[in-house]
Amino acid sequence: MPDVFTRAKRSLVMSRIRGEGNRTTELQMMALLRSHRIRGWRRGQRLFGKPDFVFRQERVVLFVDGCFWHGCPKPKHAPPPKSRAEWWAAKLGRNKMRDQEVTVALRSRRWLVIRVWECDLAPQTCNKIAQKIARALASRPRRVDGRRHGAGNR
Repeated sequence: MPDVFTRAKRSLVMSRIRGEGNRTTELQMMALLRSHRIRGWRRGQRLFGKPDFVFRQERVVLFVDGCFWHGCPKPKHAPPPKSRAEWWAAKLGRNKMRDQEVTVALRSRRWLVIRVWECDLAPQTCNKIAQKIARALASRPRRVDGRRHGAGNR
């Protein structure tokens, strides 16, 4: 079915739609962190790249990347769309490039960046992911800067 809007009007309409994050995936990660008693994380922190979870005292950021939008390397998790294939390839390529730029920028500011694929939150792999996060946090010295120590999650 042809689009009822002109190309310019469709672009305007789509540009006004704002994402709300991948709520389901982030909820899965929250459940994983809580079930493994990984504490000290915060969400919605003002930090470059908008990490999903921030452990400020350890200077660790955690991104939960959706398989489709961030280009999971496992082909069955992110099959490319058949319509407008070139446009989607360019769009998803820009997303990957932005992810790399964010990672490099945060690392240059001495943050440890952990990226977890949405598909890795499956029951058979979530323990391994939790161990990876716990090891990363344990390897980092906790900052002492006047903020509350050991502030857990409510």
